[in-house]
Amino acid sequence: MRQVSCLVLKLLLILILAGWVSLWVLKPTEFWTRKWKEAEEKATASIFGYNGLDFVVYTFPVIAMAIIGFIYLELKQKEPRTRQRRRRTFTSFSSPLFVNQYVGILSGAQILASSLFIIFLVWTFYARVSNDLKKMTPVKSFKLSLWQYKLYRMATRCGLLAEACLALLLLPVLRGMSVFRLLGVQFEGSVRYHTWLGTAMVFFATLHSAGIFFIWGMKHRMQDEMWKWQRKGRIYLAGEVALITALIIWITSLPQIRRNRFNLFYYTHHLYIVFLVFFLFHGGDRHFYMVFPGVFLFALDKLLRIIQSRPETCVLSARVFPCKAIELTLPKDPRLKYTPASVIFLKIPSISKIQWHPFSVTSTCSIDEYTISVIVKCEGEWTSSLYDTIHDELDTEADRRKCIPVAVEGPYGPASLDFVRYNYLLLVAGGIGITPFVSIVREITSNYSRSRYPHRIQLIYTVRKSQDVCLLDPILPQLLNIEQFHIKLKVFVTRENQTGTTLREVLNEIPDTRTTYFSTTCSSYATYGPERFLWMAAIATVSSIIFLLSLVCFNHFVTPPAKKHSEQKNSTSQVDLVLLCSFAIAITCSTLLAIMIRWKRVKKELQSFTDKQSKTTKQSSLQASRDLDEHEIHFGGRPNFRDLFSDFTSETGGSDIGVLVCGPESMKESVASACRLALVSQKNAKGKRSNFSFHSLNFTL
Repeated sequence: MRQVSCLVLKLLLILILAGWVSLWVLKPTEFWTRKWKEAEEKATASIFGYNGLDFVVYTFPVIAMAIIGFIYLELKQKEPRTRQRRRRTFTSFSSPLFVNQYVGILSGAQILASSLFIIFLVWTFYARVSNDLKKMTPVKSFKLSLWQYKLYRMATRCGLLAEACLALLLLPVLRGMSVFRLLGVQFEGSVRYHTWLGTAMVFFATLHSAGIFFIWGMKHRMQDEMWKWQRKGRIYLAGEVALITALIIWITSLPQIRRNRFNLFYYTHHLYIVFLVFFLFHGGDRHFYMVFPGVFLFALDKLLRIIQSRPETCVLSARVFPCKAIELTLPKDPRLKYTPASVIFLKIPSISKIQWHPFSVTSTCSIDEYTISVIVKCEGEWTSSLYDTIHDELDTEADRRKCIPVAVEGPYGPASLDFVRYNYLLLVAGGIGITPFVSIVREITSNYSRSRYPHRIQLIYTVRKSQDVCLLDPILPQLLNIEQFHIKLKVFVTRENQTGTTLREVLNEIPDTRTTYFSTTCSSYATYGPERFLWMAAIATVSSIIFLLSLVCFNHFVTPPAKKHSEQKNSTSQVDLVLLCSFAIAITCSTLLAIMIRWKRVKKELQSFTDKQSKTTKQSSLQASRDLDEHEIHFGGRPNFRDLFSDFTSETGGSDIGVLVCGPESMKESVASACRLALVSQKNAKGKRSNFSFHSLNFTL
């Protein structure tokens, strides 16, 4: 019954998505314009008004996909995991097809989706401009010549391309919502799509503004037009403010600024609120309904994340590694379940009251029932402050150690990662990129079964200095028992040269980790995690209904009838304010509902942790036995992934090989290239072939 329900929901999602995409494709045509005017004429006379029709047709399909997606994921996560052989065509389609240091790693599916979106932009621009040129109505106030009119219309239509990019801009950065999760896209990986869409939006918006400014300058109307805030039509001043805000956000998000001045990037990114409000005033409510789905879902997602992070928990203990890394252990409700390689976002108010930072979970709920752990490497201002705080408490007496409050969001699991389906796993990690693989290895070995989990695991770990090998400490017990778990480790130390040194000798030379326990007086709550999918579906549904009812009330009691006539092409500021007020009412009601749900769980369900549970954190030693001599360690160079792929394939003779990589972008590109070459060589090989399924995990945004 559950499988039938999932199939029905999946078909419904496909139909809604197809309808929403068809709407965007037909919108530039004269046929759609004519039919839409007729529909607006009928809707204006109804209680819902034309803006109710806009919300239902343009906005609600995406919200409906999120609601149905929540229900689908709720049913899907209850299904037992079984190993299924993936079709070779799908595996090849999702494997790396294009690798470039500027663009990154692209699969066939990503290239196809990007190409279709570019074709859609070209189609929209062509259809709009060709219709404009057929009408050839000059702008009377400017008295434009033919070429000036053509340039003016082309610049205007570039604004529609920016609008199309804005419609998708916020969907990839939804952490808890289900839109991208349904496509099997990891949140950290989907940030790249947000970056691409943002860059494209700023590019088209700049072309749009530059063309308009050029025409104004040609006709000496710059001063008259650019400061207008007229009652009807386009509000040019609002568009200029929106463009300046978008440029500030885009410039401060460039890699050179984001990596070196993260605080500047983080704070200026919150100007998106200013940008969206002024975009509404510039484009009007009719255009805003096209981009409203992403704004609506993003607001709900932000709301749920803020409420989920309450109440705060605290740090139970911290292990300080010799390589300036720390493992934080936090209390967890035993009913909280999450998948390996999940990510949680942490906010430590004593360091920053607003900054959230993502970290891969190193614990597994199969073993760690009451705790959840992450490893933090000291690499930036925030992590350095955290390391200094922990390090200062190492030599403090136990009864004087302070309590460190922590707000937690997540965990959010990678939807596309399911290592159960693979016969063999090839894990490639670089530096702190080992953290997601710690949870994967511990999960596999805690429930090891040859019929369910991979038959063999090859872990390739690349570090700069031998001291960084200490991050393998959490999985040392699994590495020592190679005969039972069939885990083979190959370590590559790139910036040191030694001969005849074994992995056991390297680990024994590294100083032991130091563990410190903290006071828990500031909080007695354990991490509970996100709300259930069904609750999130209910909140999204209630928000949509309240928003639509608010529009109806404002149309009936506030907005004068003359303002609702469909012949008025561009909304006034009054109608825009109606939309903002309806949105604020819907979000406020959703906030109250979410707070009530959370309060009920905190009071009746959320378990507080005890001192006994807080002392059950694991302690292990870096001192290694001779069993580690079976693993390999190499000095003075980077691994040759092409040879490693070939050796692993010949040793295993496997058919389904999952390739998971987490580390620097250059290493990911090297692994993707090796995976692509391996797939190409398999086509010409005779006999049994191996299916390589590539997955890229991120430990930083």
